[in-house]
Amino acid sequence: MKEVLKKYAKRYFIDAMGAMALGLFASLLIGTIFNALGMIPGLSILSTIGKGAQSVAGPAMAVAIAVSLKASPLVVYSCAAVGALANTNGGAGGPLAVLIIAIIAAEVGMLVSKKTKVDILVTPFVTLLTGGLLSVWCAPYIGRAVGLISDVIAFAMNQQPFIMGLLVSVVVGIALTLPISSAAICAALGLSGVSGVALAASASGNPEVAVGLAKAGGAAVAGCCAQMVGFAVMSFKENKWGGLVSQGIGTSMLQMPNIIRNPRIWIPSILTSAITGPLATCVFHMEMYGEAINSGMGTCGLLGPVGIILGWFGGSYPGTVGAMDWIGLALICFILPAGLTLLFSEILYKIKWIKPGDLTLID
Repeated sequence: MKEVLKKYAKRYFIDAMGAMALGLFASLLIGTIFNALGMIPGLSILSTIGKGAQSVAGPAMAVAIAVSLKASPLVVYSCAAVGALANTNGGAGGPLAVLIIAIIAAEVGMLVSKKTKVDILVTPFVTLLTGGLLSVWCAPYIGRAVGLISDVIAFAMNQQPFIMGLLVSVVVGIALTLPISSAAICAALGLSGVSGVALAASASGNPEVAVGLAKAGGAAVAGCCAQMVGFAVMSFKENKWGGLVSQGIGTSMLQMPNIIRNPRIWIPSILTSAITGPLATCVFHMEMYGEAINSGMGTCGLLGPVGIILGWFGGSYPGTVGAMDWIGLALICFILPAGLTLLFSEILYKIKWIKPGDLTLID
């Protein structure tokens, strides 16, 4: 029974969720970057491309999920329509609705795939019927549930920015290093001031929800950067420049085998995130007004800091950008994660909780 649970947990919470994040990256996130580039005089055509990419976020997520489940081609193609329906009807909880509904639709579609002589009709019909009905009947409730969770996060962040900054930074940073998708989690919860939840809240006369989610997004960026930059710098002696790049702008998930062998190597980056999160929310007021998925990216492709910057100049940021904003961004995303993690790791080396070779990446 335990092995079965582990199998399905990996299938749905690691493989499918990770694929969903890639689908979001290849549509919504890259589209946002194209939109930003389109603001440069003479490059307005890039905005047209960007808006097109953003418009297919639902289908891109669902197709990516179906591929991760190793669905047959007809199931994969049918999930494109399922993703569009689920994302639209899910509202603020669109990404989470796509994750749940695309998984169910793909699994049901695979039950009938290649089982009849008219597979070209039966498989798309069953897949789309399953996903379509769930999108109409269930996706709106998923959206409302996400809205409630996001309301709680926003309220708590506004009331207790220090405590919530610490919690969000640590939890999302840990999720980034674990074999699950912190980007998908942030997207599903709408950790951005311009998320669907935030916009809906603002339209209903409660802009404080948008502010709270923006703060949570900033804390999430801080936690993710602490993990990625922290592990990259802390392990430089063992992994040199290749390790610095692969972890610093790739993923700290590469250290998971080493963490399993010696969990104490995780202490420096977690302690760092517990410091940079509150600093981000209470001192530098770093907020995410870019896409919510950026909140869970950290320095992966530099998309966490890039999301903050795009938010500043994207028309939704409520304040003005000054020198302290840039200084805070550099400190929270790069300088403090490197310096603090090195400091904590040296202490652990001295007390022999970490030993030479503990952070060496395995080829």
